This record gives sequence, structure tokens and C-alpha cells, in this order.
Amino acid sequence: MTEARNIEIIRDFIDAWSRLDVDELVSFFTEDGVYHNMPLQPVQGQAALKGFIEKFIADWTSTEWDLLAISASGDTVFAERLDRTKVGETSVDLPCCGVFEMSDGKIAVWRDYFDMATYMRPLKG
Repeated sequence: MTEARNIEIIRDFIDAWSRLDVDELVSFFTEDGVYHNMPLQPVQGQAALKGFIEKFIADWTSTEWDLLAISASGDTVFAERLDRTKVGETSVDLPCCGVFEMSDGKIAVWRDYFDMATYMRPLKG
């Protein structure tokens, strides 16, 4: 895969989050793909990813991810974002940086770096 194609796939993945379709999101990963929200333990494999993402977004009513910067080096894509999410009626704006390791057009590893307190603070009211 070219760097441009890897960037295109990650752009599509980021856009897909606004649909909150867990099956669609999981389809971007390899069968043994890893998702690591850095404050939490990594999750591996499509079945585990599906369960984790379902639970993680269960209370989300909407989300839009603003892509601030994206670049690639070989099969690694870096994406700086501002994730704008509604959890019930509460708005949460979360600055993030995702690092994606690609394999044959799929996400093999996704590490997301963010501050959990920034996510939780608005939810505690």
C-alpha cells in the first residue's frame, strides 16, 4: 500500500465514526487487529474489538471527529484529531492523536493518545 492510500483509509475510518456503526468500524481492522486506548488495556481481535467499541460508545448519541493533521511514513499513519462527542446530552471535546499501523489496507494496530480526565470531566457534571 502507498502512504496516500493508507491516509485515505484512515480518513474513511475517522469519517465512519460519525455513523456509530460498530460492525463498520470493526471491518477496518485485520482479524487480529489491536486497539489500544492508551489509558486502558489493549484489545485484540475483531470479536473483542466489537465488544469493546459497543460498550465504549453505548451512551454516545453522536460524534464528529475533526481531523486536524494527518501524515504517513510507510505503513504508519499519524492522525491528530478533535473528537466532538455527545454522551447523552453532554458534549465532550477530546483532543487525540492516533497512530495506526496498516497491513494490506487494514488497521493492524491503533494506538490512541488522549487525556482520560479531559473525557471524564464533563461527564461528572
